[in-house]
Amino acid sequence: MSRFFATGSDSESEESSSADEITPKAPGTTFKQSLLLSDDEEDTKRVVRSAKDKRFEELTNLIKTIRNAMKIRDMAKCLEEFEQLCRAFLKSKNIVDKEGVPSFYIRLLADLEDYLNQLWEDKEGKKKMNKNNAKALSTLRQKIRKYNRDYETEIAAYKENPQESADEEEEKGPEDSGSSSDSDGEEGEGVSAKSFLKKKPEPSSEAKGSGDESSSSDDDEDDEDWGSDTVDSGSESSDDGEGKSASLAMVFLKKTQAPEKSSEKLGKKKKPKKKERLEEEAEEEGGEEVEGGWEKVKGGVPLVKEKPKMFAKGTEINTAVVVKKLNEILQARGKKGTDRAAQIELLHALMAIAAENNLGQGILVKIRFNIIASLYDYNPNLAAFMKADMWKKCLECIEELLDILFDNNNIFIGENIAEDSENLAVSDQPFRVRGCILTLVERMDEEFTKIMQNTDPHSQEYVDNLKDEGRVCGIIDRLLNYLENKGSTEEICRVYLRRIMHTYYKFDYKAHRRSLGLQGESKSEQDQEESEGEDSAVIMDRLCKFIYAKDRTDRIRTCAILCHIYHHALHSRWYQARDLMLMSHLQDNIQHADPPVQILYNRTMVQLGICAFRQGMIKDAHNALLDIQSSGRAKELLGQGLLMRNMQERNAEQEKIEKRRQVPFHMHINLELLECVYLVSAMLLEIPYMAAHEFDARRRMISKQFHHQLRVGERQPLLGPPESMREHVVAASKAMKMGDWRTCHSFIINEKMNSKVWDLFPETQRVREMLVRKIQEESLRTYLFTYSSVYDSISMATLSEMFQLEIPTVHSIISKMIINEELMASLDQPTQTVVMHRTEPTSLQNMALQLAEKLGSLVENNERVFDLKQGVYGGYFNRDQKGGYQQKQSYQRDQKGDYQRKQGGYQGGYHQGGYHQGGYHQGGYHQGGYQGGYQRGGYRNQNQSNY
Repeated sequence: MSRFFATGSDSESEESSSADEITPKAPGTTFKQSLLLSDDEEDTKRVVRSAKDKRFEELTNLIKTIRNAMKIRDMAKCLEEFEQLCRAFLKSKNIVDKEGVPSFYIRLLADLEDYLNQLWEDKEGKKKMNKNNAKALSTLRQKIRKYNRDYETEIAAYKENPQESADEEEEKGPEDSGSSSDSDGEEGEGVSAKSFLKKKPEPSSEAKGSGDESSSSDDDEDDEDWGSDTVDSGSESSDDGEGKSASLAMVFLKKTQAPEKSSEKLGKKKKPKKKERLEEEAEEEGGEEVEGGWEKVKGGVPLVKEKPKMFAKGTEINTAVVVKKLNEILQARGKKGTDRAAQIELLHALMAIAAENNLGQGILVKIRFNIIASLYDYNPNLAAFMKADMWKKCLECIEELLDILFDNNNIFIGENIAEDSENLAVSDQPFRVRGCILTLVERMDEEFTKIMQNTDPHSQEYVDNLKDEGRVCGIIDRLLNYLENKGSTEEICRVYLRRIMHTYYKFDYKAHRRSLGLQGESKSEQDQEESEGEDSAVIMDRLCKFIYAKDRTDRIRTCAILCHIYHHALHSRWYQARDLMLMSHLQDNIQHADPPVQILYNRTMVQLGICAFRQGMIKDAHNALLDIQSSGRAKELLGQGLLMRNMQERNAEQEKIEKRRQVPFHMHINLELLECVYLVSAMLLEIPYMAAHEFDARRRMISKQFHHQLRVGERQPLLGPPESMREHVVAASKAMKMGDWRTCHSFIINEKMNSKVWDLFPETQRVREMLVRKIQEESLRTYLFTYSSVYDSISMATLSEMFQLEIPTVHSIISKMIINEELMASLDQPTQTVVMHRTEPTSLQNMALQLAEKLGSLVENNERVFDLKQGVYGGYFNRDQKGGYQQKQSYQRDQKGDYQRKQGGYQGGYHQGGYHQGGYHQGGYHQGGYQGGYQRGGYRNQNQSNY
């Protein structure tokens, strides 16, 4: 509403006017007073806006805030403003239904969705976000995807032709302006930055609105009418007063439709002008480019694009000039804004110029060194890996560099050559170039490892990348041959270790076939086997022994020993591997080594344990695997993945470092196979031990993890057929406990277990046969321990038939048990039977013994507490002072055999001789029964000087 009307308007006009008025009106203001005020306040701007203008301005302001938040990646702000925008748009529903969805709104929805998708795909960026922003990003992404489903057609149209959408938006700016040009200026500012930026500066008199340039004659007529009306109305109102207010209102409101007509004309006239302006701008840009060499620059941070010119025309190109240019290019290396790809191209161009002018191989070698270094520097982030194209270029450059070095024996390279003493020019003297080819190859090997670490191991890409290992090994072999002739001992040790690290974990199938006496199926395979060089075992032996003899650094020698042991164990050379591990004494100080060496040590111990298991050395296998498996962190200790931990234990930086230590997937050890080998070994050791010490209160556990699995199996309310590998081992253990070797065998060796575990071994059949044999033997021992109290005697032939073992084997097992005092029995040779002696205590006697032991420990603890209160520690101080008296009393008591406790032995020497050292613990019930316990164990240990 106009400010001339003090009263008498509808609610909508009241809201709009009250929002925009600057001076508050007195309640009794008349129309006359308002006219006088308007004459006095000509300079103050008064804005009359429609509901459409208000709503659209609100939307554009919110959109502007959202775009600012997008620039600074403030997702929480984006989410908050987007929710407000949705509410504001809902309020504008009536206007939108009439006018259609505004293009600036569609543009924001499309841009915001693209922006959120881009942020979502940026994994590194997401990790750096704080918790609130990350949560807001996830929520906003879901909301925008759901919200945009209602506007799919409009968004698709915008994405097909975003330029046209922007143009339409600009055109709508002046059309929607209604009655005021100032509101247009504000809206244009909020809607599109393009239309705002393309306007040229204008004088202040013309700066009232964006649509004034193209305003038609109708607008001018309207302005004249407004002016004449105000003058007339002023004169009339002085005569007639308030009686004419209604007719004046009609005068002011009569031309409400005029702006719409003028806007139609504007639209028609604006389009050709827009096209003309674009054409003029294009011509101007073209002309400027011709005249001054200006470029059209895209938005964003300007990059340093000044490329150093190679050489001016007529410059004599010689070695000094090329070296100067090379240094000039290298000065930009590492600086902010340097285009690293362009730098590599410049170095290639410089190398081509040097080759054209025949400046010699020295300068070419130097430039190649710098090209390879630039390729490594292309990714400044240490954790990032090389892209495929850069990796291929790097391999090619190193191969070309080695070709030059092999073809020219007169080139000497090394880190010890100073820049001043380099000889790059062609002369009688040999070329001397500063640089280290070994360092470049070591970095190449590390980059290959990083590529394998960062590739999905289950994809085809991993297989393709793994094919490059052949080229990497070929380069290392060529460098090895070169350094054997020209390198120092230290360099040879380093390159030997690189070769060892690519060999130690690979199983040599061809050598294995030759050892078994198998030949290739076809003649071509046989010829290929004959033409191939030495076995991997011979190569490993030669390289490792050189390092043992020549290396001065502990780290290289340690790594070589561990790789050698691993290779021996992998190829079932158990005794060589075990002896090398024991002779190296690495287990004593490995905790002081760096983490990669510790990971290698863990891998070697695991492989050693698996090798011992294949050879039937069950106890050695269990001991080797115990440390890794009992920790519950086998995956992490072997460098095959990280376990989930709290941020307090490991921050983001430590996590990155640990990820760089991970072993590539093709070098992994199967963790399920490892756990199965450990649990089966524990079962073969633990079940007979549990049967032998069933009533022993102080029975120790051989394997905690195995006992844990047994407890988990016992806690299950419903026992079905086993499914996982662990369940198979638990079910087999229960069968073995009952002496049922057949059931145990069926649980350990079946199709499921074969496919999961046993088929992964090189000599599968031999391992399975060994397992069956071990199960039969340990089941026999368990059976004898469990049921010996039931038998008076048992025939060895019966046992042989029950467990399908040869009679000599049964005889051997029972003899060992009798010798070790595990089984109280004797062998009757003529009848081939085992006669039980019945010396094992009954269950009642076992319980009595346990009670006596517990009472003894109770007395001991009681005495210790009493002594602590009295300040005397176990009677030892008394013994030092009065040793003769106590020894005498003890001696007399021992000879008499008197157990009355009144004779001084009880009072003075209770802790020394009686219960504490000998009575119950050392010589008590287990060694000689109750009567001999006091004499043999109790006093002999205490009074050795008397005897």
